[in-house]
Amino acid sequence: MVKKELTESEIAECIPDLWQPLTDAQRDYLAQNFSIQKYKKNETIYCEGETPMYLMCLLSGKVKIYKDGVGGRCQIIRVIKDKEYFAYRAYFAEENFVTAAAAFEPCTICFIPMKVIVALIQENSDLAMFFIKQLSKDLGISDERTVNLTQKHIRGRLAESLLFLRDTYGVEEDDCTLSIYLSREDLANLSNMTTSNAIRTLSNFAAENLIIIDGRKIKLIDMEKLKKISKIG
Repeated sequence: MVKKELTESEIAECIPDLWQPLTDAQRDYLAQNFSIQKYKKNETIYCEGETPMYLMCLLSGKVKIYKDGVGGRCQIIRVIKDKEYFAYRAYFAEENFVTAAAAFEPCTICFIPMKVIVALIQENSDLAMFFIKQLSKDLGISDERTVNLTQKHIRGRLAESLLFLRDTYGVEEDDCTLSIYLSREDLANLSNMTTSNAIRTLSNFAAENLIIIDGRKIKLIDMEKLKKISKIG
């Protein structure tokens, strides 16, 4: 892990939500414990069963949170976007990681020791409220996705995942190409289906002129119909 000397303004730009509620003394303390790590595409960030030690914030790139399931199948639980915090729930729960994390693409992550975060929370109620809100939002998203991925049929699940990726990472300048290029396996793991089912359903969506597939690039052409399929399930 690289202990990178950044100015306070640079750190504030990296973690604005965390930085803003702190006092000057607390910011000095945080700046002394701020480090940065770069990861290559598909590189593991942490593993299931490891002991959590750091709050992580994604500064650039894209990250998947996943869990290995029955028969070696993987389920992608969450995807992380820029300036989003992760890897801290298990520490607060006083347990080891129940998931793993890996880089979808080259990424840069900041690390802050959880002991530092706890010390700051104990001194700063605004920071405590920030984490309560973040955990509450994450729980709500998790609850909704659990229902979607277990009760919807294959077409509904895949449409849901495409819309979820659009909402999370946005689209390119053409306003329709997803700003993330997933392998068919990752898309299947995000949608709780086999890779063969994901490939077949994508092809059906393309034949119905709902999407255009160009390698790993996916263009969402008919948003209204995708939303309808997602809701119908």
